Amino acid sequence: MSLPPGFLDELRTRLSIGQVVGRKVMWDARKSNPGKGDLWSPCPFHHEKTASFHVDDRKGYYYCFGCHAKGDAISFVRETENVSFMEAVEILAGEAGMPVPKRDPKAQEKSDRRTQLAEVMELAVRYFQLQLRAGAGSGAREYLDRRGLGAKALERWQIGFAPDSWQGLWDALKGKDVADDLILGAGLAKASQKGKKPYDTFRGRIMFPIRDARGRCIAFGGRAMDPNDNAKYLNSPETELFDKGRSLYNHGPAREAAGKGQPLIVAEGYMDVIALAEAGFTGAVAPLGTAVTEHQLAMLWRIADEPIIALDGDTAGIRAAMRVVDLALPALEAGKSLRFAIMPEGQDPDDLLRAEGPAAVSRVLGSAMPMVQLLWQREIEGKNFDSPERKAALDKGLREKIKLIKDPSIRQHYGQEIKDLRWQLFRPAGRGNTGSYTKRRDWRAPPPAQASTRASALASGPEQIAEQMREAVILGVLLTCPDIAPDYESGLEGLKCSRTDTAQIRDAILRNLDSGADLKSRVLDVVGPEVLESFLSSPQLQVVPCIRKPGDPEMARLTVSEELDKLSASRGLEAEIAEAQEDLVKGDEEALTWRLRQATDAVQKAQKSGQEDSAEYDLGDNGAPINRDERKSFDQLLDSIRFSKPQR
Repeated sequence: MSLPPGFLDELRTRLSIGQVVGRKVMWDARKSNPGKGDLWSPCPFHHEKTASFHVDDRKGYYYCFGCHAKGDAISFVRETENVSFMEAVEILAGEAGMPVPKRDPKAQEKSDRRTQLAEVMELAVRYFQLQLRAGAGSGAREYLDRRGLGAKALERWQIGFAPDSWQGLWDALKGKDVADDLILGAGLAKASQKGKKPYDTFRGRIMFPIRDARGRCIAFGGRAMDPNDNAKYLNSPETELFDKGRSLYNHGPAREAAGKGQPLIVAEGYMDVIALAEAGFTGAVAPLGTAVTEHQLAMLWRIADEPIIALDGDTAGIRAAMRVVDLALPALEAGKSLRFAIMPEGQDPDDLLRAEGPAAVSRVLGSAMPMVQLLWQREIEGKNFDSPERKAALDKGLREKIKLIKDPSIRQHYGQEIKDLRWQLFRPAGRGNTGSYTKRRDWRAPPPAQASTRASALASGPEQIAEQMREAVILGVLLTCPDIAPDYESGLEGLKCSRTDTAQIRDAILRNLDSGADLKSRVLDVVGPEVLESFLSSPQLQVVPCIRKPGDPEMARLTVSEELDKLSASRGLEAEIAEAQEDLVKGDEEALTWRLRQATDAVQKAQKSGQEDSAEYDLGDNGAPINRDERKSFDQLLDSIRFSKPQR
């Protein structure tokens, strides 16, 4: 439903985000300043003891410096209540005394029919429950009892039974004066091709009601009692209420459980979900007879940032996992991913629960592997990389998969992770190692990845000073050109800032990114005049052109981007040097050669980047040249520090 222009703006104006958030948190009286709308509390989205969750009541936004959750009153209600956008709008509009605009007559008519269909579905739920308790349902009751479902569980999940009769449900609904088109429209019966009375869709099956996020019954899943039935499970046909690819079994209760901190677990079928939920894993859902769809993946990510895909430990389960990986790669966003929990071979979650109990399932879920690990396992499974051509084929296949990732930051991190895994695979443990993986690996217990970076001998002394100076330049430029600060939020978050003053200034800038021209005064309020004046008057900042002569946004952008790039290159180089030092100590000549080549490439890349940036850097406002010596003086200062020998 579209809303008229200005409605959301008016809603946000009428509401105090401080009051909306205040229902869920306790404000920190020491850090908060209610008079200025500056409110702080422990974050409601992750467990912490410190008050890192900030609400700017005047601007109507919140931001957590721990988990980086951010948004306005509508997004806060969506995340904490686990509701849709429109549901959040309706909740807040009710509090603000604003009526939500009504739909047009055709939309209202369609809504009325959907309401009628949902009422018919509820009649069917009660009919199937009654039949399960009747004599005809004795066999179904025995089966469910063997599966560990007692009377309370049957009632909780409203499980029923469809007798093996052609018009049992049809006659029951007609006895309640339900119109033919509603019974057919709900997918509960099918029209006869022989001109006879319509017949029931479900016959001789245990019935599982499928409900939407609001709790309305929209469809049924039926498990055949006859072992010779061609369709062991049968879902309702698609109707005005039911879209199989956009629905999840146990959606509403799982959404609520995930909002309270339970993991979101994606199982394969109804019985797995029920077994998991009855064992305490209440955030369990299942797709409805198909592989996970793009729409279902989006629904999962609206519920939780990292759903756990719990799949059977067999070949079909692994194939299903790989389909999900291929589906998810193009849709990955920062903070949104999947983890994969592969059950022991030959078992599903229900089997594991009955065999070993909830603790065993907890162990499997706790060791769920990240998606990049599963992608890597697929590419190396059963293969031997004893030739350059085979290694090149591996590289090509992985590159093609990583190219599917649209987010450049995530694509970069995947590339680095694959690089580390590749190094583990081909790093010779002894003479003659060819990287053979012809033997099947254990999907449930992958080897831990080697850390991509290690402690370096250059992490202190001159190199650390150079890094601190680059960080200072970045912060100084943003303070003198605050309009560009919001564009570098992720870069700011990645700064180490080992010095206390720069760390304080970094945090203050992050808290006030959208302050515009007021940024420096906001930072001044936080860190105090002594700290800020001492920082800005430091010699290393005075030689930076765009700080000495502020007012050129393009120059400021080039400066910040270049310093961030050089920090990134420097840290990558340190990691390579640390790896090479370790290999040198171990006498690993082949590994050392590989490491040195990587280090050389990194240096050349950094130098090339610096040269290209400097070429652009020498142009000021309107293309006028600036004094190159001013720009070079800072780089020369850093170089003299980086390459000077430490004094004994």
